[in-house]
Amino acid sequence: MRNALLVAGREIGSYGRSLLGWAIGAAALLVEGVWFSANGLSGSRMSADVLREFFNGASGVTMIVAVLMSIPLLAGERERGTLVLLNTAPIRDIEIIVGKYLAALAMIALITLISVYMPLLIFVNGKVSLGHVAVGYAGIVLLGSAALSIGMFTSAVSRSQVMAAILGGLMLAVMVTLWLVAKVTEPPVNSVLSGLALHHQRQFPFMTGVLKLENVVYYVAVTYFFLLAATKTLEARRWR
Repeated sequence: MRNALLVAGREIGSYGRSLLGWAIGAAALLVEGVWFSANGLSGSRMSADVLREFFNGASGVTMIVAVLMSIPLLAGERERGTLVLLNTAPIRDIEIIVGKYLAALAMIALITLISVYMPLLIFVNGKVSLGHVAVGYAGIVLLGSAALSIGMFTSAVSRSQVMAAILGGLMLAVMVTLWLVAKVTEPPVNSVLSGLALHHQRQFPFMTGVLKLENVVYYVAVTYFFLLAATKTLEARRWR
């Protein structure tokens, strides 16, 4: 665990020195701000509806940010030739994966935390519960964690950052749109596909302030599965 934290610290420092990291964060907050203004400050709507729409937009932005953050973590190291140094260091592959994951998740959580002022503005002219806000943000972080793990897996299997970006985007799109495929399939396949969808029925309860244990377990399971897959990929490449 100590090695994983060292890797995480190294990556966080890299994000802080990188113009790309700041650009991604600024762009994410800008898009979320525009979305909030368009949906929350125009017309007369119920506060709960405004908050739900904000979380809907923020969840989409978070998935994109997660993939962008994950691209350079392994594919970037491979392009620069620095992944070899990590492979020869006295550190396990799982510690590399976990360390990089924690660093990227910390950045996603920071961007998410900065945006909290937007839903709090609803308190000025409306009524929303802090529980609704907290559950909504918990859903965004869990979704970001799952999307990040998917991006890390594609970064692990890709030889270039461009390939990692394309593959990550495609995998994320498939995971998100499974609920649409479920609509044109027969039972029990449709229930399985709908349950596996990354967004839709899994994220909607969070948006409305409802915390369901099954959805938390789902996001944790997706994160674990893809981080494990990324670790196994790194191990396989080490022995080639």
